[in-house]
Amino acid sequence: MVPCKSGKTVLVTFLTEFSDITEYNATQRFESCWPAPMKSAHGVVIIFNADIPNHQKETEMWYSSLVQQQFLQDTQCLLITHHKPGSGVDNGRLSLSLPLNKLKLVHSNLEDDLEEIWMEFIKYL
Repeated sequence: MVPCKSGKTVLVTFLTEFSDITEYNATQRFESCWPAPMKSAHGVVIIFNADIPNHQKETEMWYSSLVQQQFLQDTQCLLITHHKPGSGVDNGRLSLSLPLNKLKLVHSNLEDDLEEIWMEFIKYL
């Protein structure tokens, strides 16, 4: 669940190459359908692009809708910030506002530390 142009298709494609999933279709928005899958959700992965200024606010909205309103614990949420290579985003200096700063945050650009991204996702699962 994420803002547009956050890197979700790139990340999902990367992660599914290491799994048993044989088919992946490009992301589409289905906000009107969220109540059904969220009813039995055990966790949420939220992806955003730190290079796009309004993504943090939109990510806060997703967090409220998909985590807080569903009474999930913060430990059931993984926050991934996807950076385009050469974007200049400093992984150590990204400051998130409450409540996002309480979540496990993984930085991704899929050029560095591919194994680390994969391992963080496995730990979350």
